[in-house]
Amino acid sequence: MPKIDITAVPERKGTGYPAPFDAPCADRIRQRLGDAGGLTDVGVNLMRLPPGNWSSQRHWHSEEDELVYVLEGELVLIEDGGETVLRAGDCAAFPKNSGNGHHMINRSGVMAVYLEVGTRSPTDVITCSDIDMMSPSTDGRFLHKDGTPYTEPR
Repeated sequence: MPKIDITAVPERKGTGYPAPFDAPCADRIRQRLGDAGGLTDVGVNLMRLPPGNWSSQRHWHSEEDELVYVLEGELVLIEDGGETVLRAGDCAAFPKNSGNGHHMINRSGVMAVYLEVGTRSPTDVITCSDIDMMSPSTDGRFLHKDGTPYTEPR
C-alpha cells in the first residue's frame, strides 16, 4: 500500500455552503486523504478546526455511515440528545438514516485535529437539522428542503 504524503494533499478551507451558512465553518481545513489514496468506497478526511469554528452545519446522512476520531484538542459534539465533549482519543459514530443531526464546535482556545471517516453512497442525501438545507450526493448542490436550489429565487 502506498504511503500518502500528507504534506502534498491539497487543503480546502471553508465549505461549499451558500451564505450565510458557510460563515461558522469558514476557517476549517480539510485534507481528503481517502481521495489521495485512491479510495472510492470510503472517505477519510484529516480535519483541522480552529477555535470558534464549526465542523459543519448540524446534519445527518440518509445512506452513509460516519465516524470521527479526535487526534488533538477538544470538541463539543452537538446532536439531538444534547452536547458531549470529545477529547484526543475519543470517537463518535453516526449510523446512516438515523435522523440524528450532528456537528462539532471547537469552543477551546487551541486547534482541534480529527479524522472524519464515512462510506460513500452516490445516492446519499445530507439533511440539515436546524436550517432549510439539504444536499444530494448525486450532484452536490445545496437545496432548500422543498428542492429549490439556493441559486434560484424562491
